[in-house]
Amino acid sequence: MRIAPLAAVWLAVLFAGISPAQDASPVSMFLSFVRRQAAELRAQDKPPAALADWEKERAALRDRIQQAWGEFPASPCPLQPRLVGTLSREGYRVEKIVFQTRPGIWMTANAYVPDRPGKLPAVLCVHGHWAGAKQDPVVQSRCLGLTKLGFFVLVVDAFGAGERGLSKALGEYHGEMVAATLLPVGLPLCGLQVYENGRAIDYLLTRPEVDGRRLGVTGASGGGNQTMYAGAWDDRLAAAVPVCSVGNYQAYLGAACCMCEVVPGALQFTEESGLLALTAPRALMIVNATKDGRQFSVAEARKSIAAARPVFVLYGHPENLRHTIFESPHDYNGAMREAMYGWMSRFLAGAGDGAPIREPSIKTEDREALRCFPGQSRPDDFRTIPQFAAEEARKLLARKTLPNDAEQWRAVRAAMLQGLNKALHGGNPPAPAARALLSVTKDGTCRTITFQPEPGLTLVARLEPAAPSANKLAVVLDLEGSEQACRNPLTAALRGDGWRVLTADLRATGKLADPHDRIGRAPDHNTAEWSLWLGRPLVGQWTIDVRRLLDAVNECDGKLPDRILVAGIGPAGLVAVCSAALDRRITHVAAAGMLASFVTDEPYQGQRLGIMAPGILRQAGDVGHLAALVAPRKCVIAGGVTGGGKPVHAATLRAAFAFAQSAYRIEGAPAALGILPAADAQEIVKALR
Repeated sequence: MRIAPLAAVWLAVLFAGISPAQDASPVSMFLSFVRRQAAELRAQDKPPAALADWEKERAALRDRIQQAWGEFPASPCPLQPRLVGTLSREGYRVEKIVFQTRPGIWMTANAYVPDRPGKLPAVLCVHGHWAGAKQDPVVQSRCLGLTKLGFFVLVVDAFGAGERGLSKALGEYHGEMVAATLLPVGLPLCGLQVYENGRAIDYLLTRPEVDGRRLGVTGASGGGNQTMYAGAWDDRLAAAVPVCSVGNYQAYLGAACCMCEVVPGALQFTEESGLLALTAPRALMIVNATKDGRQFSVAEARKSIAAARPVFVLYGHPENLRHTIFESPHDYNGAMREAMYGWMSRFLAGAGDGAPIREPSIKTEDREALRCFPGQSRPDDFRTIPQFAAEEARKLLARKTLPNDAEQWRAVRAAMLQGLNKALHGGNPPAPAARALLSVTKDGTCRTITFQPEPGLTLVARLEPAAPSANKLAVVLDLEGSEQACRNPLTAALRGDGWRVLTADLRATGKLADPHDRIGRAPDHNTAEWSLWLGRPLVGQWTIDVRRLLDAVNECDGKLPDRILVAGIGPAGLVAVCSAALDRRITHVAAAGMLASFVTDEPYQGQRLGIMAPGILRQAGDVGHLAALVAPRKCVIAGGVTGGGKPVHAATLRAAFAFAQSAYRIEGAPAALGILPAADAQEIVKALR
């Protein structure tokens, strides 16, 4: 997915996720559900009564944020900075620099250095979703204005953007299924960028021109989010100015946002006000625009600022928190920059009272002139987000050894099940509705079952008639919807083999899908992100739907059949495997064309963002490990695809499920695990017998 200029594409993304307001409609039911859950999670929030209370709360909040972002390296690697070029201009120079943030991961940056003596205050500029990243004229403008006012400025390309995209050209988008590759390893892009911006501060402190006691940060849009997080996280920053980015987390529910803005599970432990309060008592000016998206709107920002202000008061510095509003769309325009100059001058340079300072005359550079690797000159071994994610994943998987005997397998299995529950449900599934079954109606020989997996959600399933002597039920899942599942050749083959077929639209899928959900490669982008904010990845919610559907059938018929199959088509294969791992009533599993491994060196293609549970590789394992949890019950893996959507060769597929094969052997049921080279419906049915 290429990014055109911000106004053409990213603003379209920003507003595309707004869902219909009719809460009673089936499509908006899921949005109403997540909004209610979020409101309940934060209903008891209140300001601290005393500074000592806040200090305890602050420590706990930092711990939870760190967990959400994943572990940062215990020891930072050497920066190994390299100067690769310089532009000499009147009164300043622009240096083109690369430095190492993690071993083998290089950040591209420009340093704007005023021709002034002595130690200078410095500002880190983070770019946000401008197509040119640090090279973009809008981003250059704030750098140049600060430089001409006497600030040392460092502007960096975020991981996956600018010169650090998948390809060597500018303009790539680092969100959707690019950033999704980081989720299974438990290192979401938001936290990765926070860590890298900390390394940029490390670099600033190596510069002889910089006064390390006078550091600031600013950015807009996604860069404004990073400004907020950097200001909250890094006490070395004396001042922060996030622009067109502060609202509150609950306002993200119903809108589209970039993966770099998502803090998985944040609503479990804080609102955005908590992050703002972490900056206190240091200087924080929040800039909002009147014509911005709801999640960045003036009204939503006021809620967060009002909740954070008491902490600044407890520190005795209420004047260090300011809210500045402009009649403007989503931007970082001249008036906003001038307000920022005044704030930085007051708190970093000790000049003025924080009032806006007129912008000096500036002239931006051609984008190519600022690049560390112009044109196609970036080294071929320069690592991208998916490549980094794959390396981290392989390190995690290298620690997972095959079990040798039954005793070892029992211990490993218990730990994996606990980890899977944590990845999917945060440790404990939510309390179910009192009754699963709501109603049953007949349509000819078929029955329509209306059920509730959780309070506030109503789903519908279609149960086909059984053969006269059949005692077996097949739940066929397709995340494109029940109609697709009904038409699938596997469903027809199961009918022909005497299975009673049950299909349903799981929450936020099929007829219940949000019409604005697709962004780039991710068909369920927005609903998956809203779920991540709650700490409830969609794959976990879908497993609840499956299990409560079985409860509804049990209530309907008074019992369940002896044989229960859950079959998943494509990405739904993972839902089927996870459902069976957690529910032993499921006796048979089939996954047709499922993702063979979360590990991929390229963005996911043909997958769902909703199946990417943060940290699942760390807490439970890869797809093959999850299949092992079904043992000794019947499990058929029919074909498989790479993260990039290509079919997996038979030998590669067997290797991907080696752990599962070992578990089945230990369980004394090696024949119960079938690994087929392709998703052939008739062969799947034969393997299930």
